[in-house]
Amino acid sequence: MEENKAEITYVESAKEDFEIVKQSEPTEELERNLAIPESLKHMTEEELEAFDKKVTRKIDFRILPTLVWIYILNYLDRNNIASARLGGMEDDLGLKGNQYQTCISILFVGYILMQIPANMLMNKLGRPSAFMTTIMFTWAIISTCTGAVQNYAGLMVIRLLLGFVEAGFFGSALYYLSCWYSRKDLSLRNAILYSGSLFSGALSGLIAAGIIENMNGVHGLKSWRWLFIIEGSITIGTVPLAYFILPDMPHNSKFLTEQERDFVMWKLRREVGQDDSDKLNEESYWTTFLLTVKDIKVWCLTGVFAFLVAACGVTNFFPTVVKTLNFDNITTLGLTVPPYMIAVVATFIWARHADKTGERFLHVTIPLVLSMIAFIIAVATTNTGARYFSMCLMIPALYCSFTTIISWMSNCVPRPPLKRAIAISLMNCLSNSTSIWNSYLYPTSAAPRFLQAFIANIVFLILAIAIAVILRIKLMVLNKRIESGTMNWEKELGRGNDGSKISPDFRFLV
Repeated sequence: MEENKAEITYVESAKEDFEIVKQSEPTEELERNLAIPESLKHMTEEELEAFDKKVTRKIDFRILPTLVWIYILNYLDRNNIASARLGGMEDDLGLKGNQYQTCISILFVGYILMQIPANMLMNKLGRPSAFMTTIMFTWAIISTCTGAVQNYAGLMVIRLLLGFVEAGFFGSALYYLSCWYSRKDLSLRNAILYSGSLFSGALSGLIAAGIIENMNGVHGLKSWRWLFIIEGSITIGTVPLAYFILPDMPHNSKFLTEQERDFVMWKLRREVGQDDSDKLNEESYWTTFLLTVKDIKVWCLTGVFAFLVAACGVTNFFPTVVKTLNFDNITTLGLTVPPYMIAVVATFIWARHADKTGERFLHVTIPLVLSMIAFIIAVATTNTGARYFSMCLMIPALYCSFTTIISWMSNCVPRPPLKRAIAISLMNCLSNSTSIWNSYLYPTSAAPRFLQAFIANIVFLILAIAIAVILRIKLMVLNKRIESGTMNWEKELGRGNDGSKISPDFRFLV
């Protein structure tokens, strides 16, 4: 290797990652941080590539199954109210007019209020295992208590509290994964995480069908009450597993060897640069929040995500929508399963392709177009086969785009970690605000076409695509500034971060 103060060489990961490349004029400190750790210097490029796969698999097996299981329970405990409606909950509680829709939407009031504080708190504590376990145990108790409500007021209070507590999980889980995986690996892992909600959508119908069919009147309780009690109890019973299995952060994880920790930290440093931008940042928590809200990228992604989530409101009423095919309740619940199972496979394949290509824009917009086609079919015909086909296209297409967008935020706000945590929670917070009002688009009187809701969803998707185009243009402009050396890194990273510790190879994924 030729020695030159104006050039450094370092080993990259698989394919481009493990080739020897030259960078021009790095700082000495950046050179030290990008240099391969002492514990790895004896490895060849081929050995590093194999070691990368081994360590990534080890992290995958430790983190992903637990997070997916938690998310399955999270989604079950949040959305079992849709199945409970078919079990007679609405009549038993004497809900009238749009009171059911209000009980759906009130959850998101609490959900929105707690999003940003939860992510900032987890970033400060640095103990995701304890943080997420506490959230999980609390929401499980609240969800189980739903089986005891007696009236509209009680259901409203329970749903508000449930949203307030559950808010801390999903945004924290996204931030948590971004602390463990590189940008090239993140989209697939986010898709695997979100497969928990899709599995839950499938399981929810099967579990609800079994409980509603077989447990009505057991111990004097209606079947819909057993639905909340059983599913909430499952969550309570598995809480301890999350605490003992989930590691905290890469630098303090105990399940990795010292060499493996060195590799993970080096891999993350090498992708963007030295990962101490929170320490270098001279901003306070409040000014970092202001730095985040001044970033146009954050607002573009939030806009795309918000309009997508507004269209995804159909999932909160999916059993009701499927019911318009005129089958009995048990068959209807069974028919909700295939669209979610197709979505599990589709999102996995789509996210893997997004990671392999490093492309984001088309992986977001193509599924949005397919979703529009699905809603157009649902509006245009009452034919049973065509409408069910549209439902089987609708759910996978919506969530293929969904999982790519949540990874794109981590790609667009890679540093500092606190800014990334705030950006993810801000996106999740504001986008879910659409769920407060879009529940009113699905009154039972609008069946079978739900004309108002589905036309609104088509408009939402058109707006999401338009904002994605704006974001693509913005990212291309920023990448040109990085290449020309005119990028204002303090505006991006905060005071004290002049870009000297950013990897010369860093570019925003477009």
